[in-house]
Formats: sequence, C-alpha cells, structure tokens
Amino acid sequence: MADSIMSKAATMEIPINSNGDTGSLPEDDSLEQDLQQVMVSGPNLNETSIVSGGYGGPAGGIIPTSSIKDIRMKSRGVNCLSTDRIAHHKEVHSGSSNHNSGNSTEELTRGVAVEKLDSVKKWGINTYKCTKQMLSERFGRGSRTVDLELEAQIDLLRDTKLKYENILRLATALSSHFQSMVQTQQALGDTFTDLSQKSPELQDEFGYNAETQKLLCKNGESLLGAISFFVSSVDTLVNKTMEDTLLTIKLYENGRLEFDAYRSELEELSMGPRDAASMIRIEMAQHEYQHYRDKYERLRSDVTIKLKFLEENKVKVMHKQLLLFHNAISAYFAGNQQQLEQTLIQFNVKLKPPGSDKPSWLEEQ
Repeated sequence: MADSIMSKAATMEIPINSNGDTGSLPEDDSLEQDLQQVMVSGPNLNETSIVSGGYGGPAGGIIPTSSIKDIRMKSRGVNCLSTDRIAHHKEVHSGSSNHNSGNSTEELTRGVAVEKLDSVKKWGINTYKCTKQMLSERFGRGSRTVDLELEAQIDLLRDTKLKYENILRLATALSSHFQSMVQTQQALGDTFTDLSQKSPELQDEFGYNAETQKLLCKNGESLLGAISFFVSSVDTLVNKTMEDTLLTIKLYENGRLEFDAYRSELEELSMGPRDAASMIRIEMAQHEYQHYRDKYERLRSDVTIKLKFLEENKVKVMHKQLLLFHNAISAYFAGNQQQLEQTLIQFNVKLKPPGSDKPSWLEEQ
C-alpha cells in the first residue's frame, strides 16, 4: 500500500490555474488520508531491524528519497510559476500605465501643433486679404474708409514732428558749438592768467582779460545748462510723446486696412449667387466684418484721445521751454549775469558740476 501511495505522490501532476495557484485535485482528500495512514502505520525508527532490513520486507516501509525530492521540486515549481505570473501581471500594468502617459503627451503635443497651424493659417489668410486690398487701393480699383477730420490731424502731426526734429537738430548743434566756444574761453583765460604772472610789464592787462574770459566762461556754462535742458525736453516730446502717438496711428491705419479688406469681401459675396454654400460664406464674412469694424472703431477712438492729449502736452511743454530759451539767450548776450541766474532758478535748471561730462579714468582704461 505504501508503495502505491508513494508512486502516486511521485508521479502525479499538480494542475495550475490561470492565477498561478494550485487547483483543487479530485484525489486530494484520498491522498491526504493515505499519507496519514502511512504516518500511523509507518516504521518505528527505534527498531534496528527497520533501519537495517526495512519494515515488512527489504526497504518496504521507507519512503524513497527521490519521491520526496519530486514532491518538493513540483511544489517549488508551482511557487515559481506563481511568482513569474505575478511579475508578468505587474509588467503588463506598468507598461499599460506608461503607454497611457505616452498617449497623453502625444495628444497634448498634437493639440499644440494643430493650434499653431490654425494660427499660421489665419495669419496667412488675413495677410492675403490685406495685401489684396492695399494693391486695389494703390491702383485705384478699391475703395477705402476715410475720416477727413482725423486724417487732417494726423497729417498735421507728421508735419509738426518734422519741424520739431529740425529745431532739435539745430539746438543740439548750437549747444555743441557753444560748448566748444566756452572751452576755448576757458583755455584762453588760463593762458592770460599764466602770462600775467610771467609778464610784469603787462600783468594788469593780462589780468583784466583773464577775469573777463573766466566770467564769460561761467556765464557760458549757465547758458549751456539752459540750452541742454531745452534740448532734452524737446527730444522727449519728439522721440517719445509724438512717437508713441504715431505708433497708435500706425495700429489704427493697419486696422483700417483690415476693416476695408473684409468689407470689400463682404460686398463681393453679397453681389454673388445666393445658394446654400454662398449664404454660409456670407454669414461668416459678416461675422468677420463686424469683428474688424469694432476693432477699427476702437483704434480710431484711441488715436483721437492720443492726439488731444498730445496737443495739450505740446503747448504746455513748448511754452515753458521757449520762454526759458529766450530769457537765457537774452540775459547772456546782454551781459546780465543776475538775470541769467534768475532764469535758471525760475525754470529749475540744475547745472552739472565741471568735468561731470568727462569719463572717469576707469572708463578711459
């Protein structure tokens, strides 16, 4: 009986289900009962006859070692298969998670690319329509929207800017030339002072001239301060305030061109056939026309406001600067040092300390 049980245990196959667990065997209960019976009725190891000769015959009651090893190896095989399947299950889930993450990244990248492509497409269509409108206007075949009052103000601003740029250029040249003259007077005064000390027979004459040149140099520096203040204020007015308004005008002119381009397109479509496809195009053209009309109106309002504030600012700034320039020039050439100093105080003109315009010795290195 023991031999049959051991041979059954040694040769039987243990089925494995899909999850790696051992399946229920139809002979599990009978096998367990046979093993228990072997343990109860098995050999007693204390009997020497069993060890030497076996129980009930030669090696009759001893479980063969090979059978035990077979059972252990099959048990380990079950555990290994279970572990492998669990690991494979984790890899499948991990791969699925990475695949889903990759899909999300691909979808995001594809969405950004599509958005950029749509933006480039819209820009190309808008550029084509505006170029077509501009060429039509240039060759006299297309109409354009004109605001006569606003166009006159814009032309006046451009003409005023050109004249103010000329004032700025001439005032800058005057400042440069006058600075050279002041430097020459300074050098001449230093030379007179040196000669008054080395020429006893002409000491008084050289001394008078040295004092005169130094006084002229001092008054010249005051006048230079007034002219520099005038140049700086006009430069700000021309190259910042007026330029900012002209930039807004440029945006307005571009908006006007866009508006006329879509207006012309809507007019052309309205004169064509009225089938279903054409009606859809007309409806889309009306929507775009309204959008660019609102943009044009908003930009025109911005230009009107900017021009109004620019005119007020220009009058205020130039009234002060022209009065400063006149008083400073008149006081200097009249030799009225007191009036010149009062003019600088009145307009809050601060003179730079001598030598402040020269680079430091570190900058010259």
